[in-house]
Amino acid sequence: ECTLSAGKTITVDYSSPRAKGRKIFGGLVPFGEVWRAGANEATTFVTTEDLKVGGKDVPAGNYTMFTIPEEHKWTLIISKKTGEWGIPYPGEKSDFVRTEMSVSSVPEHAEDFTIAFDREGDRCTLRLDWETTRASVQISEKK
Repeated sequence: ECTLSAGKTITVDYSSPRAKGRKIFGGLVPFGEVWRAGANEATTFVTTEDLKVGGKDVPAGNYTMFTIPEEHKWTLIISKKTGEWGIPYPGEKSDFVRTEMSVSSVPEHAEDFTIAFDREGDRCTLRLDWETTRASVQISEKK
């Protein structure tokens, strides 16, 4: 969860798979295909404030979050369709927003898939860490 001004929040709820010695990105999670960003139930993205996610407008509401991992860039998908059980991806017609994510290395090997926020002033950085990869995107309140 990330708390914005006046107590407004962004909450992501997800299940955390483990690497268990497997090759994750480009292996278990193929490059170039939609991934549910977690395990079991679909990952939810809930905001009580109108946002800019990677520079794109996302109004307050409940959404499902997917990603498209690539070796050097990722795409974050905020889907209008909610209540999904992990897979399958409901398709582009349900996409609300697609935005690019930055990709870097994690400081140390991440056995557990983790979604977290780093708060920086009036914005948050959403980061997804697993294996040796970090994908991140800036989120701020819509002004």
